[in-house]
Amino acid sequence: MLDIFVLLIGIATLMGGSFLGYLARQSIAKKQADAIELTIHRRLGEAKIQSEALISQTRKKARRILDLSEEQKTQRERELLKTENFLREKETNLESRSRFLVSKEKELVEKVQKLRRVKDSIETLKQDLEKKLETASGFSKDEAKKEIFTNIEAESEAEILERIRKMEREGEERYEKRAKEILADIIQRCALSQAQEITTTTLTLPNDEVKGRIIGKEGRNIKVLERLTGTEVIIDETPEAVTISGFNPVRRQVAKLALEKLVKDGRIQPARIEAEVKKAEEEIAAQIKKMGEQAVFQAGILGLEPKLTQLLGRLYFRTSYGQNVLMHSIEVSYLAGALAAELRGNVELAKKAGLLHDIGKSIDHQVEGSHVEIGIKILEKLGERKEVIEAMRTHHGDYEPESLEAVLVQVADQISGARPGARKESLDEYLKRLENLEKIANTFSGIKESYAIQAGRELRVFVKPEEIDDLAAHKMAKEIAAKIQEELRYPGEIKVTLIREKRIVEYAK
Repeated sequence: MLDIFVLLIGIATLMGGSFLGYLARQSIAKKQADAIELTIHRRLGEAKIQSEALISQTRKKARRILDLSEEQKTQRERELLKTENFLREKETNLESRSRFLVSKEKELVEKVQKLRRVKDSIETLKQDLEKKLETASGFSKDEAKKEIFTNIEAESEAEILERIRKMEREGEERYEKRAKEILADIIQRCALSQAQEITTTTLTLPNDEVKGRIIGKEGRNIKVLERLTGTEVIIDETPEAVTISGFNPVRRQVAKLALEKLVKDGRIQPARIEAEVKKAEEEIAAQIKKMGEQAVFQAGILGLEPKLTQLLGRLYFRTSYGQNVLMHSIEVSYLAGALAAELRGNVELAKKAGLLHDIGKSIDHQVEGSHVEIGIKILEKLGERKEVIEAMRTHHGDYEPESLEAVLVQVADQISGARPGARKESLDEYLKRLENLEKIANTFSGIKESYAIQAGRELRVFVKPEEIDDLAAHKMAKEIAAKIQEELRYPGEIKVTLIREKRIVEYAK
């Protein structure tokens, strides 16, 4: 019983505590709700004040924008009004100008019509006069014109010839002394007719069995040799010989020297090829230096730039129409110096310019441009004197000579290249050139005979005197020379000699 009583008291106490806790929580919650409500009212007041301030600022900004827009609108209206007034003025001016032009056009039309009527009347009068003249003279218009020109030409033939000679003399002073040799130089480098002579080197072998060792297994040996030397080794059907082809003569010589040593040694394999090519390059470089120094010593030039001496040595491996360019340069140096001594010119300058006149050919296969322009750039870069450059650059007529030494170098170059045996060409080409020269001359009417002489350097043409007079002969010689220059390609120049001879033979009996 006691236990039940205690349990009831506990339950009652627990219920009482729960109720008191509930009342306490309700009190706390009410206080918190009042605090939150107060905070909300305070924040609402602040937000209202901020919104009113923002609305006030926005209204002020909108007012400023409206005022600015109103000003811009007013300014735009003023500009539009000004433009409209300007366009109206232009329209008025155009209308007045248009009326003026219309009136002028009418005046011009009237004048043109009037001139046409005058022209028609003049033409009619001219035709009447021509008919009267033809009736009175017994000649038509064309016949009379031909007769007048024939008479004038016959009466003034000597004066016309003299005028032509005078014009030629004046033209020779204005124009270059000889045509540029750009095409000839290009043909020398690239044309098939010259390629066999100037781009290949032949190496004789002890027997044909060596060709297999040169080629190597799967072509390894020949590929290494071609790659290292920059040439092409041609193994053709020529017995006991191979051909080395390439535009660079120094590289061809390196390949030939290396291949000679390899064939002599008998051990031909990639490592040996590389070693022999390196040795050959060193030997050729030493030979180039030696040949350059010998050329400078033979020409008697002192204090020449070492790089120029090196470039001169490279000319030893270069040919021009079969003539060794280094030997040609030495010849030109000798000739120019001798001429300068006779004419009391600057001997040292003439010899130096003559020796260096073809220096551009040492690298013209590596650099674009003619060998004259390349030579000028080389000498300028190496600090050569201006007088030497001016003297060497005129030898092909690309520049007008500015000194006596320049003329002497040009003359010496022509003498060295034109001497018999200096330059060569194949027999077929030589005969073909002679045949073409005579064929060109025979295409003109009034030709009796024509002969190519002096190894094709001169063409002599005999004309029929009864068909060709002196004036016509003079014209024909120029036409033949022009046609030769247009249709043929040749080194140097060709002299055209036209002969008009009239023989009268009588016999006394």
